[in-house]
Amino acid sequence: MRRGRLRPAGSALAALVAFVVLAVPLLTGCAARSEGPARPHAGAEPARGGERGQRLPPVVDHVRTTDPVVFLTFDDSAERDPHFADLVREHRLPATLFLTDTVAGPAYGHFARLRAVGASIQNHTLDHRSLRGLPYAGQRAEICGQQTKLKSRFGVRAHLLRPPYGTYDTATLRAAADCGITAVVLWRAALGDDGDLTYTRGDHRLRPGDIVAVDPDHPTGTGLSARTEALLETIEEQGLRVGRLGDYL
Repeated sequence: MRRGRLRPAGSALAALVAFVVLAVPLLTGCAARSEGPARPHAGAEPARGGERGQRLPPVVDHVRTTDPVVFLTFDDSAERDPHFADLVREHRLPATLFLTDTVAGPAYGHFARLRAVGASIQNHTLDHRSLRGLPYAGQRAEICGQQTKLKSRFGVRAHLLRPPYGTYDTATLRAAADCGITAVVLWRAALGDDGDLTYTRGDHRLRPGDIVAVDPDHPTGTGLSARTEALLETIEEQGLRVGRLGDYL
């Protein structure tokens, strides 16, 4: 952590209490997720971290909105289903794809086609290492390194980050802020490889503003396109539609 002027003791204590009160354990979509720091909702005042009062990006699994929308997010692996690009095109699906270079890199051409038909490309780090507990420099290299890769491959500057396994700490938020990330994105609902929706907290039904993580395909599970089609039907039955996450964060 960089040195700087210390905050008054009362401010530091208040910030510590706020983090403790808000901290909530989470489950995972891409693997087992362990606890991270507080998860303020989108629209909340970003936390301040570090001795220099750095403004940290909010960590969200749900967006505060009255619009009847949910947000579909995918972590790599969409290239394994050759029909997924057709589904995105046919439904004009504003999917958000979080890409890891070492996983998605060999199929960046496929993701370029997905982006061309409406998908959004965002950051999932270079190597898919669990970030929590890594030194700040290592976390910054993982996040900023993938920012550079995505800029080179797609000409875009990602502003959203999904930390691998959903694990993170204050150093993650500091590094994300320094790499130009404006929000760290988790999920309240996950679509498993069996096609079932599970929830990390709250009601076991979709609510406006929910962020949904769609799990990668499994050899014995239902294919990505078929699972996504069924999920779109469920969303419509509940009077909801799919929104573009980048428009809300």
